[in-house]
Amino acid sequence: MPKQSAPKELEAIAPKLVEVTDRVLFDDVWERPGLSPRDRSLVTVSVLAALYRTEQLPYHLGVALENGLSVEELSEAITHLAFYAGWPSAMTAVNQLKALTEERDA
Repeated sequence: MPKQSAPKELEAIAPKLVEVTDRVLFDDVWERPGLSPRDRSLVTVSVLAALYRTEQLPYHLGVALENGLSVEELSEAITHLAFYAGWPSAMTAVNQLKALTEERDA
């Protein structure tokens, strides 16, 4: 999987945020040995969906697929979290997963 990084177009407005995102989040936290990248992706997607963080979710759904999660596993996780995080959050997440898979299949 290619190295993750913050969107470079944000450097002009928030250079320090981009720097710490890359250095701390992606170079340190995502590389820690306690969880596999696949498991980190499952946790990240679940939290983003549960908290209705719709701007970051599509990117991390793509990362999750690259890290070895299947569409079926992501769908199952989203279905499960509907009962804990709310129906609107789950429906939004599954719609974003659908759009991503359609885009990748095109």
